[in-house]
Amino acid sequence: MSNKLNLDVHTLYEKEFNTDFKGYSPLEVDTFLDLIIQDYQTYQELLSELNQKVSEMERTNASLRAKLIEAQGKARSYEESPTSNLDIIKRISRLEQEVFNTNK
Repeated sequence: MSNKLNLDVHTLYEKEFNTDFKGYSPLEVDTFLDLIIQDYQTYQELLSELNQKVSEMERTNASLRAKLIEAQGKARSYEESPTSNLDIIKRISRLEQEVFNTNK
């Protein structure tokens, strides 16, 4: 990100202005530049923090997408399965009848 910026903290700190007969007060300019430097440092810290959060959210998002795809696959396999719970109960019932009828 810093490659896209024209200024950095060091450049702002080292900047010197030429003074003319009716120029700006160097002390006033330095004080103002100090405020800009503080804001710029705060901006860079905030930007870094937000970039870390974005990276973390992207990793979480990728993980959740993978889990979603896995869950959708499982759901499809359950939907496509020819046996339902009712079918299983009927099979068990038939098996029980066969077992109990042969033992008698």
